[in-house]
Amino acid sequence: MDLVKEINRLKKEKNAVILAHYYQVGEIQDIADYVGDSLGLSQKAAETDADMIVFAGVHFMAETAKILSPEKTVVLPDLNAGCSLADSCPPDEFEKFTKAHPNHVVITYVNCSAEIKALSDIVCTSSNALKIVNSIPKETPIIFAPDRNLGQYIINETGRDMLLWDGSCIVHEAFSMDKLIELHKKYPDYKIIAHPESETHILNTATYIGSTSGMINYVKAHQDQKFIVATEAGILHKMKQEMPNTELVPAPAKEDNTCACSECHFMKMNTMQKLYDCMLNESPQIEVDPAIIDRALLPIERMLELSK
Repeated sequence: MDLVKEINRLKKEKNAVILAHYYQVGEIQDIADYVGDSLGLSQKAAETDADMIVFAGVHFMAETAKILSPEKTVVLPDLNAGCSLADSCPPDEFEKFTKAHPNHVVITYVNCSAEIKALSDIVCTSSNALKIVNSIPKETPIIFAPDRNLGQYIINETGRDMLLWDGSCIVHEAFSMDKLIELHKKYPDYKIIAHPESETHILNTATYIGSTSGMINYVKAHQDQKFIVATEAGILHKMKQEMPNTELVPAPAKEDNTCACSECHFMKMNTMQKLYDCMLNESPQIEVDPAIIDRALLPIERMLELSK
């Protein structure tokens, strides 16, 4: 079976839109209607007129699409495609944490469950985190969750004293400083660019720190330079497509694996076959409790409004 042909047929037949994250495998990125980071995907999910949103990403992203378009069918190729960062923030524990600090504005990174979003005042992504934090009056105390590395980066950049939840992404914590130093010795003229979910000692080596879309745009604006890229290795697919003559090397992970880079096994759970099957069967569908949708929608809409 020609999966590309069949997926395109189902897309027309079911008036579906395929949204894919930059960390998906290359062939899924190639067939998607839109490839982007969390902010871009949220914006596309909010504005689409498709009947079915096929979300090639992880569970919290598909949940966000469902919150923004509750009347639409939202499907995820593999329901087990989760997120280590989202898992690091259980709703019952986080609710106790926020209640213990009642005067704080609660800002949550979009990489969290619908329940956590429902406990938030405003959501942010790595693209707009600095803008969102700077929009809060200086005298207002802030809780930032769930990513402590992104939170620490924001503190360093803004000087704000935020209370951080102790969560992290295993992919971005997997970069090896020792191996990075060795790699840079091998490629001394390569600039390091990094995602702010990485640990501070990795960020301190970077020429540029930004979201996945920010990193792509930075490389696009500096195509004559060479780069070591410190984020999930799936981003290299889009970078190589758009900047074929720019030399790129993935930052090395602590563990030895086939790609010698950092990969999110959750993101890679989605395959072309699963993409086809979920469109054909309109399953597995993402369902979110209507009461959670009502509460989670407000902080997401605040973010989208501030990101225009």
